[in-house]
Amino acid sequence: MDNFFLFTAVLVLAVFLTLYFAVKTVPQGSQWTVERFGRYHKSLYPGLNLIVPFIDLIGRKINVQESVLEIPSQPVITKDNASVIVDGVVFFQILDAAKAAYEVQNLEQAIVNISMTNIRTAIGALDLDETLSKRDEINHRLLQVLDAATHPWGTKITRVELKDIRPPEDVVASMAKQLTAEREKRAAVLQAEGIKQSEILKAEGEKQSQILAAEGRLVAATKDAEARERLASAEAMATKVVSAAVEGGNVQALNYFIAQKYVEAVQAIGQSPNSKLVLMPMETSGLVNTIAGIAEIAKDSLAQVAKKS
Repeated sequence: MDNFFLFTAVLVLAVFLTLYFAVKTVPQGSQWTVERFGRYHKSLYPGLNLIVPFIDLIGRKINVQESVLEIPSQPVITKDNASVIVDGVVFFQILDAAKAAYEVQNLEQAIVNISMTNIRTAIGALDLDETLSKRDEINHRLLQVLDAATHPWGTKITRVELKDIRPPEDVVASMAKQLTAEREKRAAVLQAEGIKQSEILKAEGEKQSQILAAEGRLVAATKDAEARERLASAEAMATKVVSAAVEGGNVQALNYFIAQKYVEAVQAIGQSPNSKLVLMPMETSGLVNTIAGIAEIAKDSLAQVAKKS
């Protein structure tokens, strides 16, 4: 009985160990390599996997998720001999666990070293101004080079980013002075343009004002001329009517015409700003007799003219 129980215990232990070494569960995002007698045999993918116990062994446990590597800061000399401090990050993903495990000894360290080397090569071919302004172009170039270099390791480089490019302190001070000078230059140009536009607008306004004033004077002169023309026409018509009335023997029209002119003359003398005191004969009978005498003289003159004609 003791031998039976011992045999049973050994058998159960053997079965347990067999299942333990034969059944492998790989978590999501990982791949495991299987080695048979120290040589790569196959890869295990996420889920339940079976291997030959005691013959096949788990070699490397590889994380196939996208990972990020920090590229440490390093001094780099540009094409124009300016020293800059550069660091960055590299995003990569393992596509072939076997190559990542057996084609390179330390994958992450290899990626870091080859990234630092290619950063120095890429920036060394550019001037300082190009290095600072063409960061996207540098990132794209590094992505292509690193992806091709790490392809034999079963790795895909998904993104390369330069985090910081720090020029020397004296270069930073010079750039700050240059930026200040450029801003002052733009401000002076804008101020000059503003003054220029102000003067142009002012001149245009004065020009338009003079044009409008001239047009106003022209319109006023035209209206005055029309008024004088109409007044002259009215005077001529009145004179013609009075003349026709005198020829017809009607002296009253001439008396009215002369009296009207006399009253207008007296009114003008009274409204003159230079006249302080005016002495004139204002007797009504004398005025009437004067007007009558002038009318008789005008009648006789017109009669003589009519006889001669």
